[in-house]
Amino acid sequence: MSYYFLNPRRWLILIAVMLAFLPVVLDMTILHVAVPTLTQALGATNNQVLWVIDIYPLLMAGLLVPMGTLADRVGNRLILLIGLVIFGAASAATAFAPTAQMLIGARVMLALGGAMIMPCVLGIIRRTFEDDKERGLALGLWGTVGAAGAAVGPLIGGALLEHFWWGSVFLINVPLMLVVAPACWLLLPRQEQTVPGHWPIGQALLLVMGMIAVVYAAKTGFGGKQPLAVVLLTLAFGLAMLVLFARKQFRAAAPMLDLSLLAHPAIVAGIIMAVVASGALAGVELTLAQELQYVLDKTPLQAGIFMIPIMAAAAVGGPVAGWLSARYGLRPVASLSMVVAALSLGWLAVQNFHAPGVIVPLLLALLGLALSIGLTASSIAIMGSVDASKGGAAGSLEATGYELGTGLGITLFGVFMSVIFRRNLTTPAGLSPDLADQAAVSMGDTYLVARQLSDDQAAALVAAGKAAFSTTHSVLLLTSAALIGGLAVLVFFLLTDMRKDSA
Repeated sequence: MSYYFLNPRRWLILIAVMLAFLPVVLDMTILHVAVPTLTQALGATNNQVLWVIDIYPLLMAGLLVPMGTLADRVGNRLILLIGLVIFGAASAATAFAPTAQMLIGARVMLALGGAMIMPCVLGIIRRTFEDDKERGLALGLWGTVGAAGAAVGPLIGGALLEHFWWGSVFLINVPLMLVVAPACWLLLPRQEQTVPGHWPIGQALLLVMGMIAVVYAAKTGFGGKQPLAVVLLTLAFGLAMLVLFARKQFRAAAPMLDLSLLAHPAIVAGIIMAVVASGALAGVELTLAQELQYVLDKTPLQAGIFMIPIMAAAAVGGPVAGWLSARYGLRPVASLSMVVAALSLGWLAVQNFHAPGVIVPLLLALLGLALSIGLTASSIAIMGSVDASKGGAAGSLEATGYELGTGLGITLFGVFMSVIFRRNLTTPAGLSPDLADQAAVSMGDTYLVARQLSDDQAAALVAAGKAAFSTTHSVLLLTSAALIGGLAVLVFFLLTDMRKDSA
């Protein structure tokens, strides 16, 4: 037996690493309700707001696999401790960032710290608990913390913004890191098995540069902020980096990301489900938070409370998905969960959020539950399609899919929202072309422009903005419903071979 299993402090280690994991998960959702407050306080443009939100999950998507590989080379303890220090320092820098540009830079460092923490936490749990039953319990607790952290993120953010400035949603991480870092330094064993070999930093850079370039091209292309030639060149560069990364993975003796696993249709289905479901969940939360505050004039705390059903239901979707898959098979559960999510989104699109009644919270809960079941089904599809020896590589693909889905969901929802909002906004007569163009970028920009106008003109512009945003929100929900409905059909066919194994 290893030192880890004999360590009587293993449950204390579990508590320590779960506390290290909690703020990383919180930062995925806590910022959603802070967008309106942050936009007004920093005078941030719509494009800057999108970068502030999704630079975190996008960078983490590119860094999770490289950092997990680095941890295998030098040890989970060292990388975790470095990640905790970086995350704590970046949280303080983020909280006091005076401009949107500096906030984006601080979020980059936050993503770096988070990407170092996440794979180490899971690796430490797996190595600390060698007994199957104990490891299952430990991983279940870890999953509960992840789901609960995402669920309470908007509520905690709203509560903090009710009493403090927008930076408090980041500053809350600092005291936690001051406790967790020393605890991990004291509790985690100094010696652990590592994997020999060099760390392919070049491959990591290719992956990150490619993803960021493609996303930047999408943002600026749809937003019309850059000449078409610049957008196309950026897109071509990003795609070239990703193609080069893929070629290196196929040719390397020990690839950073085992892309040969994509030959399994079930793994492809699982990754697509992870990307789309996590993207839809993040995008819907973001647009809903803005609808509640910008259009319905709710406080951040009220918006967080309003969004509890979607995330609370998402927190219980995992165990439900496991039970349903064991009883009825993975294929019908995965497909039906996407159908239910699509129907929920379509029904929400035609609801009056000014008078939500009981139906809107129920639909939000149903949506959160369905998407959560879909995410868990994606994990079952991926991990059930590979040998145990390739479980780590498959897990890396799955985690990357989650983070990439969250980042792309926020990006695509944000860009699409800007385009639809511009088309539906009718600015008041007498507004200068420059101000009208700025106001049409986003609802946040509409409020920024309204500050410069007379009371009557400002009121007319805000009213027009609210009407345009409500229309935009409905269009986004209907479009998401159509996409997820199409995903349900695709998943049904891709999981054909798993029918017998899962039933």
